[in-house]
Amino acid sequence: MTIAKHYIDGHWLEAAEGKAVLEDNINPATSEVVGQYCAGGKAEAALAIAAARRAFGQTSWSRDARTRAEILWAFAVELDRCKDEIADWLVTLNGKLRREAIGEIMAGVSELKYYAGLARNLFGRILEVEPGCHASLDREPAGVAAIILPWNAPVTLLVRSLAPALAAGCSVVIKPACQTALVNNLVLECLLGDKRLPAGVVNSVVESGAQVSQYLCESPDVDVISFTGSSRVGKLIAQASSSTLKRLSLELGGKVPAVIFEDCDIDKAVAGVVAGSMVMAGQQCTGIERVLVADSIYDEFSTRLARALGRLKVGPGTDPDSQMGSLINMASRDRVAAIVDGASKQGKVIHRGSIPGGDLARGAFLEPSLIAEQDLSSPLIQEEIFGPVLIIERFCSEEEAISRSNATRYSLAASVWTSDAIKARRVASRLRFGTVWMNAHNRLFAEVETGGYGDSGYGKLHGVEGLNDFMQTKHFYFETR
Repeated sequence: MTIAKHYIDGHWLEAAEGKAVLEDNINPATSEVVGQYCAGGKAEAALAIAAARRAFGQTSWSRDARTRAEILWAFAVELDRCKDEIADWLVTLNGKLRREAIGEIMAGVSELKYYAGLARNLFGRILEVEPGCHASLDREPAGVAAIILPWNAPVTLLVRSLAPALAAGCSVVIKPACQTALVNNLVLECLLGDKRLPAGVVNSVVESGAQVSQYLCESPDVDVISFTGSSRVGKLIAQASSSTLKRLSLELGGKVPAVIFEDCDIDKAVAGVVAGSMVMAGQQCTGIERVLVADSIYDEFSTRLARALGRLKVGPGTDPDSQMGSLINMASRDRVAAIVDGASKQGKVIHRGSIPGGDLARGAFLEPSLIAEQDLSSPLIQEEIFGPVLIIERFCSEEEAISRSNATRYSLAASVWTSDAIKARRVASRLRFGTVWMNAHNRLFAEVETGGYGDSGYGKLHGVEGLNDFMQTKHFYFETR
């Protein structure tokens, strides 16, 4: 049976001391045990932090930009070469479609190549503030970065923090989600075989609870926390990190609206909403959860959207005919199904998705649902569901569309669907979301920064600004007069 181990100071190990505690990994599509992971704790976290601290302070890693760039590029090439094996395990452990898995890995390849280029372009600036008096602003790596990850997109979410951290010259301690720890390790193996990488620059500790994460947050030897996950946990991380005033990059939850105006291409909008909401079985923070539709086309749009959702084929990610995979586990399936049941009792369900029977009943499968809601205080509008459920709302004017969209503490992303580009730009400027797409959704690129406002977190990922959380600026003053 395959075991996901820790990686600390250049070595794979099952435990820092004593006998390893092993926990099972479950295939969410079949409920079968498919592997195990080593459940670590404070001892492993302490070893990893110490190794990262030594590597940052005692090797040339932080000062050797060319070697960092070459290693990142080689990492990208090896990840591309190993994509099929990693995709197979990603489908097995996560339940997503195989094409989603391949797309996620290739996004990671793109990200690595992008930051390989940026690693050699970390320029500061210099100015003469008055005659003979000079100020040099030098860009330096922040130090030891901890990367805490969820299970829903373990390759992309690892690489989009790891690549800029390494490009900047940081050393890292990774805390992957236990559900997908083996995928994390397979990705890291594409990097760790490079003999130019000093021991201790990259470390990884697996756990089943929150002890390691807590230790990373509280440790004065960790300089940066990069976290992707729920808003609730993000706030706990901020609290736990406050005593050391470390830098935080938090990409948290979303309650993402798609605003459908009456002049949109309805066929394109329906298809776009289905694709943008049911990706990863609705378990993506930038995925659509709310659909705000102009009153004049509401009836037609809701009917066509319900029909499109009802046609989606739910099935295992290994089946090329499947159009949506499983949720991460049975508990998530039952939680989301209970939300749909509650809405059904209130007469709000336009299309109800069921738990499939037959072979699929053994897995965490749930068909998509469409629920109508107008009360902005309703949990259906205010709380992230993270499953295959869409909430549909009416609006009567552009002003109401903007007001309803903004009536949430989640401000990660949104999309606007209209044939009027000027209207789209005008509306986007008033939507309080970190990303707004026009007639498209979930278009994410290595070159383009993303990040939310409010309860969706702070800091930027991707792009040039993605380096900022892993770098700091030093002012050096000198005189020539």
